[in-house]
Amino acid sequence: MTDQTLVPAAQLAAGGRTPFPGESEAYRAARRALLAEEIEFRRHMTRVAEQRRALPDGPVIAKDYRFRDAAGAEVGLLDLFGDKDTLVSYFWMYGPQRERPCPMCTNWLGAVAGNAADIKQRVALKILGRSPVARQIAFGLERGWRDLDFVQTIGDDYARDLGLLREDGSEDPALVVFRRDGDQARLFWASEMTLEMADPGQDPRDAPDVAALWSILDLTPGGRGTDWYPKLSY
Repeated sequence: MTDQTLVPAAQLAAGGRTPFPGESEAYRAARRALLAEEIEFRRHMTRVAEQRRALPDGPVIAKDYRFRDAAGAEVGLLDLFGDKDTLVSYFWMYGPQRERPCPMCTNWLGAVAGNAADIKQRVALKILGRSPVARQIAFGLERGWRDLDFVQTIGDDYARDLGLLREDGSEDPALVVFRRDGDQARLFWASEMTLEMADPGQDPRDAPDVAALWSILDLTPGGRGTDWYPKLSY
């Protein structure tokens, strides 16, 4: 359905209703206006997804990055696809210099872990880290993650080439999607929202947020706040 055939959002929003009695006229008017914006937001997200899927061929990954899987085998990037044509990868901040992984990465992976079994029906899903796989798995089991597949990057070429490894040894995360093209892998999409692209007063983040934490907090009166972050334990 094209934009030209869509029913105007305001017209659709007129059919909204509050499930409880006693709302004021001011609340209904404001809620109707918000509902129209929510409908437009949904449509914009749909357009963004369509634009992403329409990207031209990305670059061929010519470098022979090496990884170690849970069985201890050394594998290449194409091996991470398994029998799928698409590989969704997340490089998380759990290098050997860290006692514990990044809390934000942990929260993000927690949301993904809950859907991993379903995701892997359509695409390959691999979590990449600089720590040995056994160490990554151990933390995953501590969190109750049963369906995430962890992989160790061999050497630091992958992290350095993506600009994820800083001079002091600290790391940044990376969400990267690859596409199989015959006997080679191509970049399909990678997050390119940098710290400098954050709007004033906001933490850097991608859109949409994959982590359910923030999407749920956005539904609340207090929102996501400006001085709170998830922790590894409470």
